[in-house]
Amino acid sequence: MIHHALKIIKEVCIGCSRCMNSCPTGALRIRNGKACLIEERCVDCGECYRVCPVEAIIVEHDDFKKIFDFKCRVALVPAILISQFEQRYSVKEIYSAIRENGFTHVYEVEHASVILPGLIDKIIDKSPVKPIISSYCPAIIRLIQVKFPELTENIMRLCTPVDIAGVYFRKLLNDSGVDNSDIGIFYITPCAAKIAAVKSPVGEEKSSIDGVINLDFIYNRIYSVLSSSSMKIYPFKEHENFRPGEISWSLTGGEAENLKTDKALSIDGIGNVIKFLEQVENRELKGVDFLELRACDESCAGGILTVENRFLAADRLRKRSKTYKRGNSVESDIFSYKELIDRASLIEEIKPRSVDILDEDFYQAMLKMQKLKEAEESLPGVDCGICGSPNCKSLARDYIKGEAKLEYCFFILQRLIENKKLTPQESGEILRAVWGNKKFDGEIDESKKSD
Repeated sequence: MIHHALKIIKEVCIGCSRCMNSCPTGALRIRNGKACLIEERCVDCGECYRVCPVEAIIVEHDDFKKIFDFKCRVALVPAILISQFEQRYSVKEIYSAIRENGFTHVYEVEHASVILPGLIDKIIDKSPVKPIISSYCPAIIRLIQVKFPELTENIMRLCTPVDIAGVYFRKLLNDSGVDNSDIGIFYITPCAAKIAAVKSPVGEEKSSIDGVINLDFIYNRIYSVLSSSSMKIYPFKEHENFRPGEISWSLTGGEAENLKTDKALSIDGIGNVIKFLEQVENRELKGVDFLELRACDESCAGGILTVENRFLAADRLRKRSKTYKRGNSVESDIFSYKELIDRASLIEEIKPRSVDILDEDFYQAMLKMQKLKEAEESLPGVDCGICGSPNCKSLARDYIKGEAKLEYCFFILQRLIENKKLTPQESGEILRAVWGNKKFDGEIDESKKSD
């Protein structure tokens, strides 16, 4: 079963269809006046969350109290969390504020990225399949599974810095004598897709992470501590031991700039990514070894759970990276565990999600394919969305799967009325099945009626 962090609160949803029209994979419908999710199509990119005008879509994270189930409570934080705060707050102060919230250890996941460039370079050198597509952004992996199944073999089989950081820090604590059952590793996430990646990982049996906390939730708790005059400052050293390329790994270009190849492209924003993947699918993109694809504009700085303007946050992170000089930092301790990390970094082959199969039986599938074609030809092709599906093709497919009626189409409905095959009352009942009763309630002021 696929876990999704994005949840629709039906009681709040007004069925406005903005979410349906913004979804890049066609995973939403309007039925009975409410948004409905087709789970196998959802990639947790969060585009629906961004456009919902009434906050009916939420990102469900773990209960914060869960961290206290463990003696050692490790906060794995993305560097972009530090960039949410004004520069008047030092990294050490922000780390300390995280500790004051109950965590016993704080570790920025970008430390773990130091191990990845060498591994990616090897994959690029050896792979006959090009371009290699980064596995960093979980929304992009799922997008490819759902919308570009033929390109799953292009996805590099390496886990993310989050997973590597989890493996590394757990081993570090184990080696210092801490029992595994006493260790709880929690990731502070800037997006919904990373929650889904932890709860139902792709290419891994189990994530190294025990729980996920939303960045906007912990931001308020950190800010409250930072504003306190009696805040305790803890000793930290790890935050000083960065290389410029590591700390900006989560920004657009963060991966590509650290690779040997000069045939790497970085694309952000899910609309831009889809256009690029269409070119790859059609074999129109030549001479590219590596594609770094991120679902959000400005990459993780634009995650739906961030609180700061994405451009300001990205700028702060880039400025912070400049404070670290290449070659001056001490080699990361993570290299002491390189053999373990190299093994843990590999993930299994990523397979497509079969969302468009009409029938498991070949003969039945062919019959349904013919019916699908006929249904599409009967629809006007205007993609108005009044049927509660995002476009005419989606309505035809919903109809073949028994999840909608062709009469949901306004134009077909009108033809049936004009041909006296439906009464206006029957037509109204069909529209109510899509849009609910509420939108049809109320009196019409005859004085405002057009001549």
